[in-house]
Amino acid sequence: MMLMTGLVCKECGRPFKAEREFVCTDCFGPLEVAYDYAAISRSVTPANIGKRPPNLWRYKELLPVVGEPATGLESGFTPLLRARRLARVLGVDELYIKDDTVNHPTLSYKERVVSVGITRALELGFDTIACASTGNLANSVSAHSARLGLRCFVFVPDSVEPAKIVGSGVFRPQIVRIRGNYDDVNRLCSEIGDRFGWGFVNVNLRPYYTEGAKTLAFEIAEQLGWRIPKHTVLPTAGGTLLPKVYKGYRELQALGWATDSGKIYAAQASGCAPVIEALHAGKSDIRPVKPNTIAHSIAIGNPADGPYVLDCVRSSGGWGEIATDEEILAAIQLLAETEGVFAEPAGGTTLAVCRKLIEQGRIPRNESIVVAITGNGYKATGCIEARLNGSIHLSSRLQDFQHWYQSTGLGEPESGNSNQGDGR
Repeated sequence: MMLMTGLVCKECGRPFKAEREFVCTDCFGPLEVAYDYAAISRSVTPANIGKRPPNLWRYKELLPVVGEPATGLESGFTPLLRARRLARVLGVDELYIKDDTVNHPTLSYKERVVSVGITRALELGFDTIACASTGNLANSVSAHSARLGLRCFVFVPDSVEPAKIVGSGVFRPQIVRIRGNYDDVNRLCSEIGDRFGWGFVNVNLRPYYTEGAKTLAFEIAEQLGWRIPKHTVLPTAGGTLLPKVYKGYRELQALGWATDSGKIYAAQASGCAPVIEALHAGKSDIRPVKPNTIAHSIAIGNPADGPYVLDCVRSSGGWGEIATDEEILAAIQLLAETEGVFAEPAGGTTLAVCRKLIEQGRIPRNESIVVAITGNGYKATGCIEARLNGSIHLSSRLQDFQHWYQSTGLGEPESGNSNQGDGR
């Protein structure tokens, strides 16, 4: 049964076949996947899904593939953590962290979109996989391509964090570092994809690739007992994630799997906030900016899907805010200290914005809140090092440790047995 019915232009509504199309030939609007929801409702139920393996493909009927998944069988279904200690600090009742810092294999939400994008690329006959990236996407494309033995090129700005270069290079793709920002890289990749016929997951495969982001919404709802949270706070870069989470929630409502609804909130760094600036000004057009922030993974000054972020935020009744670099770093530290989750600056941005929205009264303190943490802090350690306590250097003698410990004013070491290992 064909559950994906084709592509449709998001601007003029013209239908297209589900092939190698990604831009409307009439109005040049972006294309989006359409589905037969009646057929989906006859094919699968939440009860069926609950019996499937814990990966993103448990929602296969709502994803744009025809055959079996090519990759991503260990990706997705990441923890939804009930953040009780953090909730007490923020003064809220019900707070969750959607933790994609542990998403296999390269520790970011990009595993979702890449798994879907590459699977569809192979179905469409592409033999070279590529991407334009600020780092996380390059890591994921490189890893999944290596697993499948595919030729792979990743294009990144020269400013990408060193750990992310290593995190791609270990999989042996061809890394191409471009002098310029992400928007410069993306323009070049559009030209290369057209000239060489390569499958750029986030350019000429974008209609399929972006659908993978819906799995974040599906997982959140399922992990809450098929309940949509009242408030979902998401980072915003090129605009892929937020509109697809919104679409995912609406699909669950259309299928009758979740009857409640919630508001969507966008988070951007103050050094790269073209979407939030337009939102606050009440405008629909987004003015590109030159990025200047530590949050490199969301530093996209001319977001391709920015207008759709605005539409979704406004339609849901949500809002958006910005976070300064200092607020981002403080949020990274707070999340680590309270919940043991180490987020990269994109996650710090999202949490900092969530805190700001709570303090503004835009997010009520007594309603369910989900904060999406989309990337792992071990990929961007340089920005946080200066805030750490540091370490001390001592000999291996107990007397030296005891002397240091007493000099700190922390108190006396416990004497005798400390019931270590008693299970308490």
